[in-house]
Amino acid sequence: MPLKRQSLLSLNQELSNAIPMAILVDENTKILIQGITGSFGGRHAQLSLDYGTQLVAGVTPGKGGQKFADTVPIFDTVGDAVAETGATVSAIFVPPPFAGDAILEAVDAGVDLVVAITEGIPVMDMMKVRAAMKDSGARLIGPNCPGIVTPGSGENSQGGCRIGIAPGYIHMRGKVGVVSRSGTLTYEAVYQLTSLGLGQSTCVGIGGDPINGTSHLDVLKMFNDDPETEAIIMIGEIGGTAEEEAAAWAKENCDKPIAGFIAGATAPPGRRMGHAGAIVSGGKGTAEAKIAAMQEAGIEVAQNPSDMGQALISAMG
Repeated sequence: MPLKRQSLLSLNQELSNAIPMAILVDENTKILIQGITGSFGGRHAQLSLDYGTQLVAGVTPGKGGQKFADTVPIFDTVGDAVAETGATVSAIFVPPPFAGDAILEAVDAGVDLVVAITEGIPVMDMMKVRAAMKDSGARLIGPNCPGIVTPGSGENSQGGCRIGIAPGYIHMRGKVGVVSRSGTLTYEAVYQLTSLGLGQSTCVGIGGDPINGTSHLDVLKMFNDDPETEAIIMIGEIGGTAEEEAAAWAKENCDKPIAGFIAGATAPPGRRMGHAGAIVSGGKGTAEAKIAAMQEAGIEVAQNPSDMGQALISAMG
């Protein structure tokens, strides 16, 4: 049976001394960053190191043999980095014109997971990436996403795994899984949960581009199978039908309490709002349709972003 709020609160202390399971990544995951010597990639590489993430390598062609922050070796290729360090996840901070090839280089090197932070990758490049990755066995998160955080158990939940650009200090280890198309709303949901004393198992920002690697449904299935995740927040936005598909699956297959929010309810039809994929076209992808699908599935839908945490408490009963 799903845990009630008090049960979730009581488990936070227990989890502080437990080994995390979570989904996708944990405190033992070895990470490399492609584009680590750029100003943006370097800044967030340092923040991930400060969080306690096992950042074991960086990749910048032509800068092999150097070190980042005096400790992280830099390689010319992802293949060399993987062979030397055993990294299984790559984070992409490569400029848009080269990011598609960077993703494919990571896949060719044998990593299990690629987290593409880069915004503005050409759609044609992503079509090629999706086709090439179809039978690879690797998973792509993003592009144009904030990344993934599995909180740790140290001070400010440090010692977990932070990949991407999310502010690590707002996270707290616990039992609530978060999946979102919006980076900013991911942070808002996490902050509300932490303020309410509800920690997170893993927080996944899947990105808002029209062609991405991992959907709401993919992450919901992982949360449903994860014994550490006992409740879920799912944040969507206008455009596409991914949220409706996830809600339909949850109605038939998930007995964990879910709260949801859909951004873009006031967006005019045909106008893109924020993400490249957030556009209502041909009468499809409206906020009303997504909210109705969630409610039909028994998901507690927040009416505005400030109510996401309270909506989850209502869903937990």
